[in-house]
Amino acid sequence: MQYPLHTPAPPAAEVAYRHVKDALISGRLPAGEMVSEGDVAADLAMSRTPVREAFLRLSTEGWLRLFPKRGALVVPVAPGEAEAVVEARLLLESHAVAVVVRSAASRDALAAELRGLVARQRDAVTAGDLEAYAEHDAAFHLAVVAAGGNDLLTGFSVTLGERQRRMVALSVGAAGERAPGFVEGHEALVAAIEAGDAPAFRERLRAHLHGAHLASAHPRTGGAVGRDPGAPGAGDPAGPQRDGGAR
Repeated sequence: MQYPLHTPAPPAAEVAYRHVKDALISGRLPAGEMVSEGDVAADLAMSRTPVREAFLRLSTEGWLRLFPKRGALVVPVAPGEAEAVVEARLLLESHAVAVVVRSAASRDALAAELRGLVARQRDAVTAGDLEAYAEHDAAFHLAVVAAGGNDLLTGFSVTLGERQRRMVALSVGAAGERAPGFVEGHEALVAAIEAGDAPAFRERLRAHLHGAHLASAHPRTGGAVGRDPGAPGAGDPAGPQRDGGAR
């Protein structure tokens, strides 16, 4: 029996779909911007027909709003979507950590994995690579859920990944000025896991997610400019008095 030497190239419509969706998720196509079939077709050196199919698919998924003969409008994050995603992530990650900290071995393994991801985040921020930062951010939060050992919850977390990446792209700022504070918040989350303190993790995660994604709707007060509110010493109710703070 013979097997193909190379994996067949994906259909043109799939290539166009992935190209546009990645631009939407990464923030390269911001909310409110019009994008045309012709421009995408030219960028990808293909006809407009597969691009039109990709636009229809993205419209069905809620990413684009189509206007005949004019193009497609990038749909902004829907009212209430950020709150819903944050609430779901808080539930999923807090549950997972409550399970993980029951075992010292599981706790240490997760902390080590997360430390590695935090280091990659810091490197990406230093390099000014915000897309790489967003990918490592998503990997960080997915690793937390996966450590809980519930495949159904992990699968649900994966479905949140695209929305989460778009929210991260929006929250870090065009120049990435907020990203260092988010990395600091992740370090504080790892410290809570290392200490085996699930309640501290939950409170820090709540402050981290709220400050990162809901600050515009619910402005916070106090704290140092640019710091993540989930970090100890930045208004975290589960700060140094619980585990000595992030190290």
